[in-house]
Amino acid sequence: MRYLALAADYDGTLAHHGKVSDSTIAALQRLKDSGRKLLMVSGRELPDLAKTFDHFELFDRMVLENGALLYNPATREETVLAEEPPPQFVETLYARGVSRISVGRVIVATWEPHQKEVLETIHDMGLERQVIFNKGAVMVLPSGVNKATGLTAGLLQLGLSPHNCVAVGDAENDHTFLSAAECGVAVSNALDVLKERSDWVTNCDHGHGVEELIDQLIKDDLAVLNERLKRHGILVGKTATDAERRLDPFGVNLLIAGSSASGKSTVTTGLLERLQSKGYQFLIVDPEGDYSTLKGASVLGDVTRAPLVEEVLDQLKNPTNNVVVNLLGIPLDQRPAFFDSLLPRLQAMRIAKGRPHWILVDEAHHLLHAQWKPAEQTLSGQSMGMTLVTVHPESVSKSALEKVNAAIVLGERPDKTLTTFCAAVSHPLPLVPQQLNRGDVLLWEAGRDEVAVVHTEPPKNERRRHSRKYAEGNLGPDRSFYFRGPEKKLKLKAQNLAIFQQLAEGIDDETWLFHLQQGDYSAWFRESIKDEELAAEAEKIEATELSAEESREAIGAAIGKRYTLPSEKATGHEEKVEAAKAE
Repeated sequence: MRYLALAADYDGTLAHHGKVSDSTIAALQRLKDSGRKLLMVSGRELPDLAKTFDHFELFDRMVLENGALLYNPATREETVLAEEPPPQFVETLYARGVSRISVGRVIVATWEPHQKEVLETIHDMGLERQVIFNKGAVMVLPSGVNKATGLTAGLLQLGLSPHNCVAVGDAENDHTFLSAAECGVAVSNALDVLKERSDWVTNCDHGHGVEELIDQLIKDDLAVLNERLKRHGILVGKTATDAERRLDPFGVNLLIAGSSASGKSTVTTGLLERLQSKGYQFLIVDPEGDYSTLKGASVLGDVTRAPLVEEVLDQLKNPTNNVVVNLLGIPLDQRPAFFDSLLPRLQAMRIAKGRPHWILVDEAHHLLHAQWKPAEQTLSGQSMGMTLVTVHPESVSKSALEKVNAAIVLGERPDKTLTTFCAAVSHPLPLVPQQLNRGDVLLWEAGRDEVAVVHTEPPKNERRRHSRKYAEGNLGPDRSFYFRGPEKKLKLKAQNLAIFQQLAEGIDDETWLFHLQQGDYSAWFRESIKDEELAAEAEKIEATELSAEESREAIGAAIGKRYTLPSEKATGHEEKVEAAKAE
């Protein structure tokens, strides 16, 4: 389900003239029976509400005092979410002739036309308080406290995200929590300004409008409203006509494919950054350590330690946590099995909590390879937020590719890459260009006749790709550098940049210059390290007449500018070379 919770205002929404009808109570029970959570979000104080409403048991949480108090009906526990008012404030209001004052745990409320005295008292006492108006009521609360902050606190206690919640209200003070929810609904009797800013307006008023909403939730999980929720779209970029192209953060199963070093990680990082800014939770399965420096995410596992499935799930319990699962500590041939054990647990969490909203699988051709037997079972029912990043779409499990409904293709000959994908899943291939300008991608979406050329929005925070992996990790035998010398007598293996630097300092000049003159260093940086800038700088050094010592220093400086290598241990060059030989 997309919507696991309904948050409803009380007066004017659930209630009409302070009372909730029997039919609305029955609808609330139907919602509970569907497995969803129910929250009330009201400006009322707890004792006052208890006098008029006697069905507290229906609600999993009650956000009262306009977001300042959280109440759990099951345990009767009250959680005060803000600073209580100073006694002198209320005394001063009375002294200035303000009548009908109501004081809660945090809120102080009165009625118009006393807003002038309230504002003057706040100013004269130097208080950091805000005034919220609601149908003639004048509510005083600490700055930053509103129904949205209270709703977020209530959902957090339930392990839910606002992106899995639909909110319904009718008045001025409902703006914030309707905006915070994934879907904001106004009942038909709501203020016009609230209707204008809502995702949907019910046909019926008050509690009958809530009943209408509940029936639609149970019927199709509000799928009928999906096209209206454009405000949540994740920006990919703009077309040549300056039209924005966005992806649905829930409905998309995305393929990001392109040649090596084509910019897939840059595009992916930009999408993740924008997901994070909107509060969606993501999880990255990272076989190569590509995302170990991604801001705003917890990294589990590294080159020395394998991540555990249980610690991944524990981190995801908080809806505000994003997680990178680094697989460098797991042997290459065991990574698909780890992913196979993790994915069903993530799917179970999505059923229970609706999160993580996006699961991104890097090197998908390895983890979801064509012969992967469990793929059919573990991907069944997958309908939201799966992103596959790969150089080889033809090598990805067909059962995974068949669920893809959008693709971002880039790099050399994007037409061939898209043709490969379309052939694998029997999609008709639209006419596409053979070449792209720098920063451009092809955006294919199921149901559209054309493929758009989109100039991508770059990430705001650039990061050094793969720095930890390439500096300290193990690239494996196929991607390591081997110092062999002109007569091929040596076989000194450098499985990362740190060992490359160590061996470079210890080998003889003839061997060093042999590889330099062959262009082997720039080729390794480009093909295995996948760092075009480093490769280009190495090419310049290789083309310059330098001594062995000068070129060693120049190559070392180029590496040092881009990567932080681990500190050298106090061992001589000979010991390093001997260790490499032994390996």
